[in-house]
Amino acid sequence: MARTKLNPVFNTFRGKIGDLVFKRFGSSTIVARTPDVTGRVFTPTQLEAQDRFRQAVQYGKLVMADPQAKALYEAAAESREQPLFSLMVADFINEPTVDEIDLSGYTTQAGSRIMVRASDDFEVTGVGVSVINTTNETVIETGAAVKSAELARWVYTATVTVPPGTPVRIEASATDRPGHRTKKSETIN
Repeated sequence: MARTKLNPVFNTFRGKIGDLVFKRFGSSTIVARTPDVTGRVFTPTQLEAQDRFRQAVQYGKLVMADPQAKALYEAAAESREQPLFSLMVADFINEPTVDEIDLSGYTTQAGSRIMVRASDDFEVTGVGVSVINTTNETVIETGAAVKSAELARWVYTATVTVPPGTPVRIEASATDRPGHRTKKSETIN
């Protein structure tokens, strides 16, 4: 990529002028040609991706209008040296994940603990846990896990003792700031 110093007038440009697109990245101005997509037929997967990106841009605009939410992203963008709006768009596009359900402290007794490790490219805002009877698919208990800084996990403390011999499935769901939710489950026989 060639680098050149533009006339200072161009440093304030952003957007499209003719067939050129001016973009700001940090203190630099980047100039590129507008892509020509005339006659191009997009696949259903590409159309889905375009729609998801449109939704992500809309999310970014909503966050920019909310001073509190914007401040959270501004701090992260500055520390990561990443453009603010791209951080918002990426957060919308990348859903959270439940990386691990740790059942080593869960004895099916009230008071025992289920630990969940969840991650997101920006922030996991909540983790929910459900204990489900796999015989009849009824929910035995459900609730929110609490974030534990010392364990680097989300911790759910059981409130119900499961009768011995009852097969159960533990479901954990992670939610991120845009409101996406993903689930993972582990079965105990």
